[in-house]
Amino acid sequence: MCLFEYVYFARPDSVVAGRSVYKVRKHMGINLAREAPVEADVVVPVPDGGTPAAIGYAQASGIPFELGIIRNHYVGRTFIEPTQSIRAFGVKLKHSANRAEIAGKRVVLVDDSIVRGTTSLKIVQMIREAGATEVHIRVASPMIFHSDYYGIDTPDPEKLLANQHADLASMCRYIGADSLQFLSIDGLYEAVGGEKRNPKAPQFTDHYFTGDYPTQLTDLNGRTKNDPKQFSMLQEAG
Repeated sequence: MCLFEYVYFARPDSVVAGRSVYKVRKHMGINLAREAPVEADVVVPVPDGGTPAAIGYAQASGIPFELGIIRNHYVGRTFIEPTQSIRAFGVKLKHSANRAEIAGKRVVLVDDSIVRGTTSLKIVQMIREAGATEVHIRVASPMIFHSDYYGIDTPDPEKLLANQHADLASMCRYIGADSLQFLSIDGLYEAVGGEKRNPKAPQFTDHYFTGDYPTQLTDLNGRTKNDPKQFSMLQEAG
């Protein structure tokens, strides 16, 4: 079973492999609050994917939950758009700040995942312009380092935010947040299946986080033949 179904793709009212996706995502937020606490005034989800995790984070931390961002439901998913300019424009159309719940407050933004960082960058700017005194990002899944070749439209590794920066602090500065933390892989596994990841035999497909691909990668349109570094990385992962 693909972990990203629980993180992002499945509807929150779905039951996948006998597990309520809503409850799993809420549990991700609970684990995230335990792993990455912060002093703040309000927990705000990045809608819609971050909403269940934000509810869990708020309940576990005791920080009030508010809808500080309002989403336009007539705009599609931005991370699969082909160009940066289209993605940035889509983010502007997709979200607006609820200033009444943000101005003068320390805000915890809870999102389900960060791929390129386009949405996070624009949302942090929007929250600051709405008057937030601090913006802390908490992500209810681990950092994404690897592409997915099994049907999920994720970019090449060099286009992923986690690969464009040397460390978490650099990623945080790029996004413009006061702090940035991700859920650990064990925290995600515990939320989904109730136990930590077995590194020798992972219970789920998680290659986008870990590089542990379930099949050997043999066809990347010839890119690996011309890129020894990429070929070496894929050999190690496969």
